[in-house]
Amino acid sequence: MFFPDGGSLTVNDIIHNVRYLKPVNSFRAGINYNNILFIVAGEVIHRISGLSWADFIEQRIMQPVGMTSSFGSYIRAKAISNKIDAHAPVDGKAIPVPHDWNETANAAGGIMSNIHDMTIWAECLMNNFTTRDGKKLVSDKNAQQLWSLQIADKVAPKSPYDTSFFGYGLGWFLSDVKGHKQVQHTGGLIGTVTQFTLIPDLKLGIVILTNQQSGAAFNTITNTVKDSYLGIENRNWLKTYAIRMATLNATYEKQKKDAFSRSASFSKEKKHWPKPEQFVGTYQDQWFGDVIIKEERNEFRITCQRSPRLKGELLPYSNNVFIIKWDDRSYDADAYIIFNYDENGQAQSALLKPISDVTDFSFDFSDLNLNRKGMK
Repeated sequence: MFFPDGGSLTVNDIIHNVRYLKPVNSFRAGINYNNILFIVAGEVIHRISGLSWADFIEQRIMQPVGMTSSFGSYIRAKAISNKIDAHAPVDGKAIPVPHDWNETANAAGGIMSNIHDMTIWAECLMNNFTTRDGKKLVSDKNAQQLWSLQIADKVAPKSPYDTSFFGYGLGWFLSDVKGHKQVQHTGGLIGTVTQFTLIPDLKLGIVILTNQQSGAAFNTITNTVKDSYLGIENRNWLKTYAIRMATLNATYEKQKKDAFSRSASFSKEKKHWPKPEQFVGTYQDQWFGDVIIKEERNEFRITCQRSPRLKGELLPYSNNVFIIKWDDRSYDADAYIIFNYDENGQAQSALLKPISDVTDFSFDFSDLNLNRKGMK
């Protein structure tokens, strides 16, 4: 509802529309990462304190901790000239892309910071949530809760750090590495990914901020630094992740190539194409809003009213499926749109599905249930 650009959706819209999402499982029965409820939590802070979330974070956390060059939202950092441009891969090259964060979602990831301030933050957390001047940010009881396992998850087989447990605390991923407790989280927008790692009993904090979007890059750096503190000889993480990503990227590219190849073949058979009147129109999802499909200059186009940058071309794939080729190629999230026809050959509804596993989970295509307006 706010990604990639959020459009006109307000916090109140987001809170209201969450009711239309179907739960994947029962409460605390599994980990389902969800930025929406961080936005809700930020609104709770606003309504109780009377401050905006960004004001509250800056006044009650950043300033006492000593994070003097950090901000609670991107827009507050606009006067800062020395800041990064985001970069995303397009056709094998990293290109600058717009900063895509919407102000309604600040509580889910709007903070702007730097290495200096983030290391001060790491120091505060590892010093029992105490600032340099001795102020306690969180009680010992609540600090323990934050870093206690709330939901366990599967441990990866053949863990390189002999990990025996993994799961989520309150806003933190928790695990063990070579017998030491690890507290960690990542963050990601289009063109920007970060990783923040603490091993408290070693007083080790590792902060990786990047202006690209390969998680393999921050894992390479984090693991290399971590190994040096754990006494592990150089395992050449750069080579390990390079091989792994080359294999994955080859799979992703084949998925995309196969989809577009089939679309190109089907496009030659225009007699099998669905007629525009069968599927052109406005579709509504209770959660996301209106999606418009129209014919424009001999091509079919899709636009999302609540997310204006989410627009693209529809390429025929079969008699009831098109590929959505988004105009912004940095999304790397082209999708199938699958129409459901009635007995008269009229589209009643549509579902979306990514054409490749490279698509970031934040696009949430599978949650959309688009119903054609004006149809019985």
